[in-house]
Amino acid sequence: MDAVAWSRIQFAFTITYHYLFPQLTMGLALLLVVFKVLAARGADSVWNDLARFWGRIFAVNFGAGVVTGIPLEFQFGTNWARFSSATGGVIGLTLAMEGVFAFFAESVFLGFFLFGEKKLGPRVHLASILMVFLGSWASGYFIVVTNAFMQAPIGCAVGADGRFAVTDVGRFLFNAWGFWEYAHTMTAAVITGSFAVAAVGAYWALMGEHLHHARSALKVSVVAGLAACVLQAFPTGDEQGKLVAERQPAALAAMEGEFETSDRAGLAILGQPNVAEHRLENPIVVPRVLSFLAYGSFGASVRGLDDIPRDDWPDNVELVYFAYHIMVGLGTILLAVMALAAVLLWRGSLLGARPVLWLLLLSFPLPYIATTAGWTTAELGRQPWLVYGLLRTVHGASPGLGAGDVVFSTVGFCGLYSAVSVLVLLLVAKQLARSPVPAPESA
Repeated sequence: MDAVAWSRIQFAFTITYHYLFPQLTMGLALLLVVFKVLAARGADSVWNDLARFWGRIFAVNFGAGVVTGIPLEFQFGTNWARFSSATGGVIGLTLAMEGVFAFFAESVFLGFFLFGEKKLGPRVHLASILMVFLGSWASGYFIVVTNAFMQAPIGCAVGADGRFAVTDVGRFLFNAWGFWEYAHTMTAAVITGSFAVAAVGAYWALMGEHLHHARSALKVSVVAGLAACVLQAFPTGDEQGKLVAERQPAALAAMEGEFETSDRAGLAILGQPNVAEHRLENPIVVPRVLSFLAYGSFGASVRGLDDIPRDDWPDNVELVYFAYHIMVGLGTILLAVMALAAVLLWRGSLLGARPVLWLLLLSFPLPYIATTAGWTTAELGRQPWLVYGLLRTVHGASPGLGAGDVVFSTVGFCGLYSAVSVLVLLLVAKQLARSPVPAPESA
């Protein structure tokens, strides 16, 4: 493999590992606000206990996210210098706004939340976690808008010198692709946070410990998780799919294993794409549904890969196809799990339903896998473009960079992130082992 391929592998590895942390913190930020609001409305101390407990786990993940996010910034210069030179006038805007306005606010107010409860008072303490939430979600927005520029460049233009420039700040910051991608991303984060909280609540219930806290944690996490799972499918997933169909037809065709252009195209539930023979093997297809989902009509025509120039195909059709179907399949399972838990919660029998509690406990890794599969679909589906339709990936890499250099640094990242993984797991395990009930203060 050449340096470009290794640079792609390195960036994919580092950003996938990094995103394990913010996807949890962005989801937890919303749940922490809910805990503090409920604490402010009543006299039950359980909500403050849960806010403190999950605030400590939030802090561990936030710190790990900061550490693992720094190498991504350097790779823009070391591995993707030509991309940075060409697009710096565009992506510099959103990345600077993310750092100056969102990240700083989240960092500062997280300190207030973690260490200032007794001095700030209930209202200011609630305001501090609200600011953490706003900073976290604003940070997510600016990052997603940066990605949306790469997926569907809007509000910008390429000059005669090959450099990109923002021509309409409003269209660039508030385009439809960025909005729906952001909504889809944040509902996924809430799903991750909800399943994490539900898993711990389920564990307490199964062990017969902290039952009041378990009941409260399950109540919030199941309701939030079910709402997020529904929104993940519709309207956010539906609208995102329609935008892919409109602006990235090659990506849609790869996602669905569509090789031939078809009216009344069916939705492939299962199958294996055979790229060499341009067909989907062993398909299980629901007739006409793909046409309707993509274009709102059961008779709409869906372009197949055979009608798209071969140079514009995603360079790994099989991986795009399977990643997409893993995302959709796991999303369906997560919705079913939360719907079942919600029914039992409504009936007041969730704490006694041990099989469902085990299901909640064991399901918490699934949102991470689904989210990784979703981003894999989006990023590989965009190939062979760095900026869709305007800048190819091979033209964005750093000149003179050798494959051996990238392999060496990738091995280094693997070692570094292995150490980070051990440290994070130990710190989170230490927090999970702590009781959510604060120890009494000594006289």
